[in-house]
Amino acid sequence: MSTNTNAAKTLSRIVITGVGLTAPNANNLRDFRAAVLSKKSGLVHTEIRHMGIQAAGLCDFDEARHQSKKMRKRGTRAGAISIYCAKEALDDAGIKLDERDPFTIGVYIGITEHGNVETENEIHELYQNDLKTEFWSHHHNPRTVANNPAGEVSLNLGITGPCYTIGAACAAGNMGLIEACHMLRLGEVDLALAGGISESPHTFGIFAAFKAQGALGEHEDPTLATRPLDTRRNGIAVSEGGCLYTLERLDDALARGAKIYGEIVGFCINSDASDFVLPHAGRQMECMKRALDRAGLKPEEIDIVNLHATGTSMGDIQECEAVSSVFGYSDETYINFTKGHIGHCMGAAGALELAGNLLSFEDNLVHPARNLEELDPKCALKNLVYGEPVKKKEIKTILNNSFGMLGINSSLIVKKYQS
Repeated sequence: MSTNTNAAKTLSRIVITGVGLTAPNANNLRDFRAAVLSKKSGLVHTEIRHMGIQAAGLCDFDEARHQSKKMRKRGTRAGAISIYCAKEALDDAGIKLDERDPFTIGVYIGITEHGNVETENEIHELYQNDLKTEFWSHHHNPRTVANNPAGEVSLNLGITGPCYTIGAACAAGNMGLIEACHMLRLGEVDLALAGGISESPHTFGIFAAFKAQGALGEHEDPTLATRPLDTRRNGIAVSEGGCLYTLERLDDALARGAKIYGEIVGFCINSDASDFVLPHAGRQMECMKRALDRAGLKPEEIDIVNLHATGTSMGDIQECEAVSSVFGYSDETYINFTKGHIGHCMGAAGALELAGNLLSFEDNLVHPARNLEELDPKCALKNLVYGEPVKKKEIKTILNNSFGMLGINSSLIVKKYQS
């Protein structure tokens, strides 16, 4: 153990210097922060093929802002989200690509799945045209390969370093950031664009599957379709979105006088090895504890824990049990969640939810959970914030949880930058 600790001291410090995002309720970090503080919902009713009217979180960003109409026509919704977020993150960080060696930049995008949207659309067109395969798009293969979102960023921005996706279900947003940290510390890249994206509401299959599982959130008011930790919760609201961060080694960021949003100081990835969909509280607890150990922090030194909190019965209960076991005695740790605002953004969830809390380092506010009115006693947690924002003297640390199907867990800790 001492060997690992000593090795950790020699690792490069990794900092966040830019953020680009699109969410169902905002298209940049400042607006997103204002939305979660004011409990602004991004959920609406929309028509889903074969499923009728469903609650979903849809983004409204300018697809043509950072790519040509020709590129968009050939590409995908996932690619459009990725390109928008990547360029916004670079602009926010003050990075000019023509002043950089493109081989030293990497793109690491977490995804739940990819290609379903395009495949469903093309099958639909096939059936509208008497199953004539000549109507099948010759763009199908590059649109549906798993590395497409990162590949579209590479093509659009001319980045020639390692650009790929990380399939990690709903833990993917954190996983993109973790992969970037590894690559920066290995010296494989000098700059990374990392986080997660999802275009899930544009496929009917995900709605049908959650419906079959009894896990699709529904309500006559779409803004109430998902109510994590509430006794009346009935499932997930499927949403799209994206959030990519510009990450750099601290020395490089300081050398160019960059603004630093925060420092990634600890993380852990582990697996339940127990069930296809049901979470395991013990493994989630271990994930958080290992992230704390790697950050050299005690539970009481964490100011905010952002729950994964999907709005499914067992998912919420198991996570709350795990969080209580780690942070239950801490008077200083406040707990919130974000899916009541924007629904479940799947591969983008972890990255977006971290962004929702990131500016707490500036305003020292803990944003409240939305749609929590009748707390499930099995989900009762100390310092759970769900009324008004809570003001702390100073917020220095955030632990962000993201968990996914097949039992993949991720916990990421970001600290307010201190020299």
